[in-house]
Amino acid sequence: MQEKVLSNKKNGMLVLLLLIIAYIAATAGVIFGGIMMDEGGNPVLFIVSMLVLCFGWIVIPGLKVLKPQEALVLTLFGKYIGTLKDNGFYFVNPFCTAVNPAAKTKLNQSGDVKSMGMVTNTNGAAVDAEAMNKKLSLKIMTLNNNRQKINDCLGNPVEIGIAVTWRIVDTAKAVFNVDNYKEYLSLQCDSALRNIVRLYPYDVAPNVDTTGDGIADDGSLRGSSEIVAGRIRQEIQDRVDEAGIEIIEARITYLAYATEIAAVMLQRQQASAIIDARKMIVDGAVGMVEMALERLSKNEIVELDEERKAAMVSNLLVVLCGNKDAQPIVNSGSLY
Repeated sequence: MQEKVLSNKKNGMLVLLLLIIAYIAATAGVIFGGIMMDEGGNPVLFIVSMLVLCFGWIVIPGLKVLKPQEALVLTLFGKYIGTLKDNGFYFVNPFCTAVNPAAKTKLNQSGDVKSMGMVTNTNGAAVDAEAMNKKLSLKIMTLNNNRQKINDCLGNPVEIGIAVTWRIVDTAKAVFNVDNYKEYLSLQCDSALRNIVRLYPYDVAPNVDTTGDGIADDGSLRGSSEIVAGRIRQEIQDRVDEAGIEIIEARITYLAYATEIAAVMLQRQQASAIIDARKMIVDGAVGMVEMALERLSKNEIVELDEERKAAMVSNLLVVLCGNKDAQPIVNSGSLY
């Protein structure tokens, strides 16, 4: 189904004025026609005026008002005849019907989270005004998808949520190619998110290929959020092309380990951080000891045999690598 944009002239105001004039004239015609009939005159004026009053309202459904960034998909007896996109006051065939299967669908997104209130229909029943609106919004909207619990490539359950920025670019595809384009978009976001997240570990892990080239890399959900978001956006776009939707951006809004393993993973991260810190401390201490021995030997400050060097290295490492401050012991005797 290809979109066909209608270039109708904006004659809504003119038709409305003509309708008002016709009703005023018909009302006057009924009055004067009735008087003429009482006097034995021709009843044509009265009959024509009554017909205008009874059937003039048929023109009213053909009056359509569009605000900026709104569209109206029109069908005539089941056949798609085109889409109105430009803002203005239009008059179209009164028998045309506006179609929007997602009018009653409300998602957790901009444009749907607030109700327009309740109105009363012709039967006196209260209905949602938003549900009666058959217009399609062409504005950029943001879908805040619910947080999902998904296993990463290592099998660890993580909770992740995304925000997807999207808009309708083809109204005919959005209305006729899918049953409900809002629900379709939400389901495709869930599916694409699961497909991409399962390719990455939460944090950097060895021997993990996240790109599919057969080579292990450093990709992760926490460290490669931009790349992951780009892949999620492309995955969603490939799925919603047939619905006439453009995905502008996808962003990760929430990322954490699932509650059942969060405490264990925190201890693991703390242990890893402690080990990395210890490695840095030991590397620095060994360098300082090496520098001290080298300078003592170079400046010929004191001559140390191998046994004394080993003792000195041991004492320096204890001082430099210890968690607590060392307590010095002063030797007042001979070195040997």
